[in-house]
Amino acid sequence: MSDSVRDCGDCTDSRTAVTEAEVEALVRGICFKTGPPRCLGVEVEWLVHELRRPQLPVTPERLEAAYAALRTVPLGSALTVEPGGQLELSSPPAASLMECIGTVSADLDAVRAVLAEDGLGLVGFGHDPWHAPRRFLRRPRYDAMETCLDRTGTAGRHMMCSSASVQVCVDAGHEEPGPLGHGRRWWLAHQLGPVLVAAFANSPLVGHRPTGWRSTRQLHWTEIGPDRAGAPPLNGDPRGAWARHVLDAPVMCVRRDDGAWDVPEGLTLRDWTRSGVPRPPTREDVDYHLTTLFPPVRPRGHLELRMIDAQPGDDGWIVPLAVTAALFDDPEAAETAYRTVKPLAERALNLPAPHNPLWIDAARDGLGDPELGEAATVCFAAALQALPRLGATPEVTGAVAAYIDRYVARGRCPADDLLDRVRGTRLPPSRLRSTRGTSTIHGKDIRT
Repeated sequence: MSDSVRDCGDCTDSRTAVTEAEVEALVRGICFKTGPPRCLGVEVEWLVHELRRPQLPVTPERLEAAYAALRTVPLGSALTVEPGGQLELSSPPAASLMECIGTVSADLDAVRAVLAEDGLGLVGFGHDPWHAPRRFLRRPRYDAMETCLDRTGTAGRHMMCSSASVQVCVDAGHEEPGPLGHGRRWWLAHQLGPVLVAAFANSPLVGHRPTGWRSTRQLHWTEIGPDRAGAPPLNGDPRGAWARHVLDAPVMCVRRDDGAWDVPEGLTLRDWTRSGVPRPPTREDVDYHLTTLFPPVRPRGHLELRMIDAQPGDDGWIVPLAVTAALFDDPEAAETAYRTVKPLAERALNLPAPHNPLWIDAARDGLGDPELGEAATVCFAAALQALPRLGATPEVTGAVAAYIDRYVARGRCPADDLLDRVRGTRLPPSRLRSTRGTSTIHGKDIRT
């Protein structure tokens, strides 16, 4: 989805200094663009590895050559490269689920064809299970980010260089209350988030070894800390809560045109607007500051749900996209999801996501957590019923049904498959036969 931060034209020139009050008004005005939910988007991140032996590292020279070739390919989605060399495709806003799937599927086909010419391929893991974090991009933004995040440990480097995700973007919702109202959808995104973390956890390994977490990627986000990677409190107006959070978050960097960027320690945006040191912040600085905050749900006019691990298989990303779209954009499914996850909120202890027991249990235990497993069963069933109402094809609903059968109904997630392989265990043959199937989306087989 396009960055709505740049849609607001009611402010002064972007290089003019802004006051604290102006920043608060700006953020409140751009974070939630309300109206009937109409658009959907997805951002799919991938690790890039050797096509036949993905455990082998790829040299920076080969990555650079492959990405130079990709830049010549016409795509409907925006293609970007992450600091560790991960590849990301960000769809344009789509008017329907199937439009979104069609655009990204076609783009992925084109990308894979170019990468395959150099013996490279895309691998779907939430965290690289083989290699230590290694930075591919050397840019001032990532130099500053590394310096800033290193102050709290190594989690930032893992996030920057070794992680990948499926980020689903949904409209903020109506101004009015109800299942599709922006207040309800904001709350639902944070309370449904742990269910999505648990159901799609796919990062249990680092350095070939189990970490003890189904989603190590989510663990690293937690370790980065609440100021940078946390959500604001949910007890109040979403606009006001997010504006306060933005102002009270530490500034990652002060950009300069004449050398390395400054990386202040402990300087919040609110403090910066009041002191004007080392220079007064501008509208451009506010826009940039918003890109350095990484909560599990980021309001960018629309809502960007950032908690889902990258998924196995060429088309594994379609299931979390379809399930999330159904639970947000179908009124009946949204109401079911709301009622289902509401009791789980007690486990959050009124602490912001993801730094509360509910989110932590989801990342560690996946659907092995009984309450999260039960909630996932109800929510996925509601999504499956809603998908035909959203225009989903039988192939897409079949892929979701197969995922429910293989994982949700068994209290499992993709991370459990990886752990089984590491431990040398397998499901009994009869269960393997009952959970395997093949469906077709856009002419390609999806093995589940």
